[in-house]
Amino acid sequence: MAKFKQELPNDILKQVATLESNVDKMLEDMTKAGAEIVYKNVVAGVPASWRSSDIMNCLKITKTYKTPSDGGVNTKVAIYGYFTNEDGRKTPAPLVANVTEYGRSNSPYPKHPFMRKAFKKKAIESAMQAVQEKYIPKG
Repeated sequence: MAKFKQELPNDILKQVATLESNVDKMLEDMTKAGAEIVYKNVVAGVPASWRSSDIMNCLKITKTYKTPSDGGVNTKVAIYGYFTNEDGRKTPAPLVANVTEYGRSNSPYPKHPFMRKAFKKKAIESAMQAVQEKYIPKG
């Protein structure tokens, strides 16, 4: 029976070892970079009336976290909490965002999608690729 023996070059082994030790940090940085792109797109796409409102303080990027069910690494861009509206009342920001995004059928609030339009796949992937290339240099 014929035998074949192959050894990997040391530089490839070093790259694999470096990647293995930095994979969690790399994934965190990649999702953070993608979330920052989405955040910028959301801020650019919100209605003009929101720009001077307190609701903009409710738009946040979460900390990067791992999901316990599948071990995935995530960073969210979401609207949390309450804000004081122009009448001086506390209003749930996610409710206002939902009405703005999808509109209402029985009122004069037409839909103005700003969150869905913020997820531009090419821009997010290119930002994540740029972070990945910092950790895995081509060569």
